[in-house]
This record gives sequence, structure tokens and C-alpha cells, in this order.
Amino acid sequence: MHASRSVQTPETFLRVELGEFWSGDLGLTLLTISLVVLVFVVTPLREVVLPARVVIDLIIFALMVFGVVAVKQNRTGTIFVIAFISLTAVILFLARSRPTPGLRELGSILSTITLLLYARIVLIVMFRGGPVTWSRMQGGVCAYLLLGMAWASAFQTVEQARPGSFRFVTVPLDLDQLISKLTYFSFCTLTTLGGDVVPVSPIARSLTIAEAAVGQLFPAILIGALVAMAMQSGTRSPSALNRHSA
Repeated sequence: MHASRSVQTPETFLRVELGEFWSGDLGLTLLTISLVVLVFVVTPLREVVLPARVVIDLIIFALMVFGVVAVKQNRTGTIFVIAFISLTAVILFLARSRPTPGLRELGSILSTITLLLYARIVLIVMFRGGPVTWSRMQGGVCAYLLLGMAWASAFQTVEQARPGSFRFVTVPLDLDQLISKLTYFSFCTLTTLGGDVVPVSPIARSLTIAEAAVGQLFPAILIGALVAMAMQSGTRSPSALNRHSA
């Protein structure tokens, strides 16, 4: 009787290779650097039309597609998420190249959902089995930044649907200035810092309160989960050593 050998399909091989890429520090490190540059450098400078935004967006898009493939889920779910992310990228490109109110509104809605999907992917990768490493801490930072960006996109959706939902000290003259100001307001709210942008409409106020609550709860829950994982990993190690020595 011949020993049966498992044949590794190209799809399985790709998933294994990308899983190793994301399980190490490199995947989340690249994503963390890209998000930090996007949030703290590129977005504030969008008012002067900084072209680096496209490059950073492409890097984040590629990293997230790799993350979707690496995450263990059924094939239909993987294809759906990749297709949705790709659709969002196409709509955002069309809204930028051929701007219409409808395309911009649709792009903002899809962008909000996509950023939340990005946060979900990062958290799934982050909470996979294994010891607590620097990579997991970077995953928490990435998820936190993605939540701030998602809320900024939601604020943009509200402002585009109902102009005047937010009161600005200096009125934004174009889409880039609007995104820059709302991203600033989003992270001021997420960190409960406060700012010079004031939500006026009821939906804008509700979203602001929700983000402020998430900004307080998310770090506490995340730290608690990481501590629990570290303690669980610490209790497993001695028992594993005892089984090997027995």
C-alpha cells in the first residue's frame, strides 16, 4: 500500500505563504507605517493637493487583499470581500476623475464599509492563536486608526448628503479640504481631545457620540484581550513543557 501524499494546490500554497507573511511582524508593520503616514502626514496635507495619497492607498489596498487571502474563511467570503474592496476602489477613482454628487456619496458610503472591513481583517489576523508579540500590538494600532478613518468617511457621507451638518471655522472649499477637516475632527473625537469642528445635525451628533464612546471602550477592551491572551499563553507553555519532558 502506497503512502498517500497530500497535494498542495496553488490556492493553499498562496494562503500558507500569505499566512506566514501576516503572522510575522512584516505584514502589520508595513500596514502600520502606511496608515501612520496616511493619517498624520498625507491627509492633513490634502489641502495642498499632495499626490502621495494615491501611492499610500494602493499600498494599503494591496496589503488588505493579501490579508483577506491569509485569513481562514470560506472561498465565497474571500471572493466577496476582495470584490467589494475592488468595487470601492473603482468608485472612488471614478468619483475623483469624473466627480458627481451621486458618485461622491456612493464612494463615501463604500469607503466607510471598506474601512470597517479592513479593521475586521486586522483584528482577525491579530487574534489568531499564538503568543502575544509586537505584531499584535501593531494590529491594535492599525485597527484604532482604521476606526478613526471609517468615522471620518461616515462624517463625509453625512455632510455631503446634508450640507451644513458640521460647522467649520473655515469653510472647506473642495473635497480634499473637507476630507482633511473631517479626518482631523474624527481623531479629535476618537481620542476625546475636542476640536474646532462642531456637529450640528442630529445624525452628525449621534455619530460623534458613538465615536467618542468607541474611542474610550476600544483601547480598554483591546488591552484586556491582549492581557488575557498573554496569561493564557503563559499557562500553556509550562504544561506543554511538562508533556514533552514526561
